[in-house]
Parts: sequence; C-alpha cells; structure tokens
Amino acid sequence: MRKSRGRTGRKRRRKHLKSFMDGVNCSHKLEYIKLKKWLKERGFEDSNLRPAEFWETGRGLMTTKALQAGDLIISLPEKCLLTTGTVLSSCLGGHIEKWKPPVSPLLALCTFLIAEKHAGEKSPWKPYLDVLPKAYTCPACLEPDVINLLPKPLKKAAQEQKMIIQELFKSSRAFFSSLQPLFAENTGTIFNFSALEWAWCTVNTRTIYMKHPHRECLSLEPDVYALAPYLDLLNHSPNVQVKAGFNEQTRSYEIWTDSQCKKHQEVLICYGPHDNQRLLLEYGFVAMDNPHSTVYVSADTLLKYFSPLDKQRKAKVSILKDHDFLENLTFGWEGPSWRLLTALKVLSLAADEFACWRRVLLGDVTSARNEQQALGTAAKICQFLIEETQHVLLQISQLKRDKENLKTHLALVEMLRSEDLKILQKSAEILCNLNLGTT
Repeated sequence: MRKSRGRTGRKRRRKHLKSFMDGVNCSHKLEYIKLKKWLKERGFEDSNLRPAEFWETGRGLMTTKALQAGDLIISLPEKCLLTTGTVLSSCLGGHIEKWKPPVSPLLALCTFLIAEKHAGEKSPWKPYLDVLPKAYTCPACLEPDVINLLPKPLKKAAQEQKMIIQELFKSSRAFFSSLQPLFAENTGTIFNFSALEWAWCTVNTRTIYMKHPHRECLSLEPDVYALAPYLDLLNHSPNVQVKAGFNEQTRSYEIWTDSQCKKHQEVLICYGPHDNQRLLLEYGFVAMDNPHSTVYVSADTLLKYFSPLDKQRKAKVSILKDHDFLENLTFGWEGPSWRLLTALKVLSLAADEFACWRRVLLGDVTSARNEQQALGTAAKICQFLIEETQHVLLQISQLKRDKENLKTHLALVEMLRSEDLKILQKSAEILCNLNLGTT
C-alpha cells in the first residue's frame, strides 16, 4: 500500500512539475472568457491558443496542438484591430477632423484609449481594455532612482522617452480641452498626465506594424499602428522566426511560424533582432540569454585609455568621428565587436604608422604591436565595465532591501545588468585567449 501511494505521489509531483513548466491555463478567468466572446462577435475563431501564465515570460498564449514550421499561429480579422480608422469612425472623429494643426496618428490612438477607458462599462472596447496592463515597465515609467542605474546609452534614451511624453502632454492640452462637449466630467481630469503616459506605453509596446493610407485630418507622421487584441498576448523570443502581416485576401492580420512548438508549450514570436537595451526601451522587458545582446562602450570610456599627450590623438578622434567609428562600439557574446577593435587600432597607431589609418578602417593589419595594444586595451575596458556592472548590481541589491515599492522595476534593471555581466565575462575570457595567442 505504502509503495503504491509513493508512486502516485511521484506521478502527481511529475504532473505538477509538467504543468509548471508548460504554463498554467488561464482561459477560465472571466476577463478572458469575455474577451474571447467579444472577439467571436467580430469574426475571430480560434481553438488552438489558450491564455496562460508562464514561469519565465508571465502572461502569454499556449498551444493546444503541436505546431510545425509553416503553420498559421493566428489570424485576427480586421474588425478586431484598433487603428486610426477605428478612432475616426468613433464620436472623436468629428473633433479630430476639425482640429488644426492635425493631430498625429499616435495621439489619435492615445486619445481613443483614454476616452474608452473613462467610458468604462459603456465602452464597446471594454473586454479588450480589461486585459491591458494597468501599469508599464518602459524606462519612461521608471523612477529617477531606477533610471540612474541603467547603462549610459539607455539612461539617455529613457530620459528622452520621458521628455517625449511630457512634450506630447503639453502640446495636446488644447486639443483635449476641445473634446469637452463629449464629456460630463472636466477633460483636465480625464486626460491627465498619467492617463496619457499609460496610453502612450500601450501604443508603444503593443502595436503591430500595419501601414494605413494617409488621411488629411491626421498629421504627416507615419500611420503604421494597429492594436491587436489577443494576438498581443504573444511573447517574444529571439530564438524563433515568424512571418507576419496583413493578408489583403482574408482581410486579417496573420502570423505564421517558421519554428516547431510542442503541444501545451508557450507560442513565442520574434519582435525583431533587438538587444536587451532596445527591448527594455521599446517593450519594457529583458530577454534572458539574448543572442543579440551587447554592452555598449561610450566614446568617453574609450578615450580614457589613450594619452592626451599623443600628438596625433586629436586627428585620430576626428578620423573616427568622420567615419562613424565612435558610436555602436560593443562587447557581445563573441567578444569585442569589429567596430570596437577597429577604433582601438586607429587610436593605438604609432606615429610612424599613422599614415596607414585608411587601411586599418578597411580591416588590414598594420603591425603585431598595434594588434596587441588594441587587444590589451579592449581587455582593460572590458575589466573596467565588469567592475562598474558589479558595483551597480550591489547598489540594486541594497535598494531592493530599502525600497519595497521599487522592487519590480529594480528586478528588471538587475536582470539587464546581470545579462551585461555575463556578456562582459565571456568577452574577457575570449580576450584573455586572444592575448595569450598574440604573446
């Protein structure tokens, strides 16, 4: 008897572990039942995908059957998509058409999202709005304390992102006021900054690319956004390939997989070959072991390792600047990038080698000494960045203890910095082997 109970226990544990690995089916939750019913009324039929919670990616979609390369993952009818066409055919349309100068497609979509969210039960889009995130983790939404812990290029981009939303809010106030006849409540309280920030992040992180013809009542910015209910639950993986686009014949947005996916596994799509800084900036998440991830080396960091007494230093910096070799200098999983090593080789040229700088930019070897010095400096920069990253990770762990309210955001930056550390340690190992090979 006891043996048999143990076997059942093991089986139950195995089953529990399997469901934990596969994801927990969430299709019984009321918000998803309502969403599926709402989508069905708009012509969307799907029996292969289920909303689920996954250990690594959070909320996503699992498949109820094995998928082969070439299979259709999802086909979402045009009626389900939220575009500027949707906005202009709503009660906002007339006000947008009259407003001068014309509003941007982005602002039109943000305004619609805020208005529909405010309408609550009365909004025909409520089932979709109910499953949208209540808050976002884009850098624009992070606290200054957290932004300060980001790598320099991302910190700068995060501050710019914050500024873009602030500017949009400031420049849209008069337009929001013009919508007063549509609301009983004051538009100033409905279209406030946090409402716009939420709507902007919704559009920025969740829209699919879909080109629309230009409309006179909208500004000249590209009208390429479409919000895609249910489809936007599909999470990103850098290791899968898909084909996606609007099918004119079926009048649906379709995604086809180029990869296999086992039954009950999460269906993943690729948002593009983005590094982690770009993923965090555009989508508010970080991908573990991302093959596209890199650590950026700023021009300031680069130049710290070269003597200001070098008479040709100024000329070398000018050459790098003119040929765009002071930007996008990186360390990756395969070590320092060709661009970074090329910049280092130019800066390492001896006085009698300086005339050869054009050959260096083309990838030629000038001397063994130049090659060795460039690799040695790359190793020093890599070591400096390792120590800097370790210091930031220490700061994050202290802040996590002190600031409970920032835990989620800090965990995200910690993940980014931990991935950076892995890349730098791998690069240091590669450089050590290369340096040994040249001595």
